[in-house]
Amino acid sequence: MLAACRGAAEAASVDYPQLIYPYIEKEVSLATPMTLHELCALTGVSRAGFYRWRHRPEAVAADLDLRDEIQRIALEWPCYGRRRITAELQRRGWRANHKRVWRIMREDNLLCLRKRKFVVTTESDHDLPVADNLARAMVLTGINQLWIADITYIRLELEFVYLAVLLDAYSRRVIGWALDRTLRAELTLAALQMALERRLPAPGWVHHSDQGVQYACQDYDAQVREHGGRLSMSRRGIPWDNAACESFMKTLKHEEVYRQEYRDLAEARASIGRFLEQVYNQKRLHSALNYRPPAEFEQGLPPPSAPPPDRRVTV
Repeated sequence: MLAACRGAAEAASVDYPQLIYPYIEKEVSLATPMTLHELCALTGVSRAGFYRWRHRPEAVAADLDLRDEIQRIALEWPCYGRRRITAELQRRGWRANHKRVWRIMREDNLLCLRKRKFVVTTESDHDLPVADNLARAMVLTGINQLWIADITYIRLELEFVYLAVLLDAYSRRVIGWALDRTLRAELTLAALQMALERRLPAPGWVHHSDQGVQYACQDYDAQVREHGGRLSMSRRGIPWDNAACESFMKTLKHEEVYRQEYRDLAEARASIGRFLEQVYNQKRLHSALNYRPPAEFEQGLPPPSAPPPDRRVTV
C-alpha cells in the first residue's frame, strides 16, 4: 500500500503525504486497533502534518455538515448516546465512527444528561404463592416465548398514577400497557388483556415479573394459565432477574416522563401512549436489536414455520 502511494505520487508529481493522509483518515474512521501515532510512524508522516491536512477548508466543511446532522438527531433523541447516534447516522447514509461522533458531541455539549435514580414500587410482602424463576433458564429464539412485566409510578401535577407494561423479551416491543390511579390487579390485568389481544401466543409461553401482589394474585395467574402461559418471578431483592424490563422503565422515564409535565391522567395517557406505540416501538433504536426499532426487528423475522434467526437471547 505504501509503495503504491509513493509510486502514484511520483507519477502524478504529487506530494506523498497528500496521498497517504486519506488512507490514515480511513483507518482512523474504521476504529482500527492502531493509534494515530502508530499509523503516522508506519507511513512516515508527521501527526502535525496530518492534523493540518484534516483541518483544510473542505475537511472542515464536511465536519460541519456531520456536526449539523448530529445536532438534528440529538434534538430529536435527547437521551441518545454516541453509539445510538452513530447507528442513526449510518442509517441515514453517513460514514462516521463513534469516536468521531463522541468528539463532536463533547465539543457541542450534546452528551446525555446523567440518569436519576429508579424508584421501585413492588409490593411483595404477601402470603400468595410465588412462582419459580423460569426465565433464568430460557434461551429465546423468537417472539411470544417470554413476556416480561413491570410497574412504575408517574407523577402528575397534583397526584401520582401507575403504569403497567408488558414487553416481548425477544424483540423488546411493548405489547401491552395500562395507566391508572390504582395499583390493584385491575391495572396489570388491563395491560395483560391488551397483550393477549395483540399477540395470541402459542401454549407454553412464560410470563415473567417481580413478586408483586398484582402478578401473584389468583385472578392474574388464572388469566395467564387460561391462555396457555406459566408465571415466572424474580427472586426477591435481585432486580437484575428482570433487567430488561427495568432498563425499559429507565428509558421511558428519561426519554418521555422527565421531559413532560402532565396536568392530568388523560394527558399523561395520551402522551405516554404516543411514546410507547409511535416512538419506542416504531422509531427508537435498541442496542440489543443491532440498533433497530422493535417493530422493524420483528418485521425481519421469518414466519413461525421457518427456522428461527441466528440471534439468540439468553435471559
